[in-house]
Amino acid sequence: MTLRIHRQFIGTIAAAAIAITGFTAAPARAGDDEVGAALAALLGLAIVGAVIHEKKKDKKKRQTVHTPVHPKPLPKRVNRKLLPQHCLRSFHTDQGKRRLFGERCLHKHYKYVDSLPYRCHREVYTHRGWRQGYGARCLNRHGFQLARH
Repeated sequence: MTLRIHRQFIGTIAAAAIAITGFTAAPARAGDDEVGAALAALLGLAIVGAVIHEKKKDKKKRQTVHTPVHPKPLPKRVNRKLLPQHCLRSFHTDQGKRRLFGERCLHKHYKYVDSLPYRCHREVYTHRGWRQGYGARCLNRHGFQLARH
């Protein structure tokens, strides 16, 4: 890295020295030869400047650092649509198997119970008595999903 900086510095000094000596060595009168030499010196400076510019541009490209993108936490409005998986229960009823999110479990483990759609609230009769909860399919149709652990 320091070697590259030294080369650029030496190249700049050399180009400046060539330009200065070309102007100071010229006699008082300007002939065709002197004008040509001055133009050659200016052309040389332009080429050296272009090379230095390209080197700096390449250096900027090489030094581009890509920082890893960390996943952002989900917004609260999305989190409230995730229901605790351990509250999902399957009950055998006279009408068949019903899948409900148990109401007591949701009250313990889900703080947005009051925002659940009431039309999904169910009461089913099982061999262990009446159970209350929210229908899994109904909640899914309203955008709720299981929180995967």
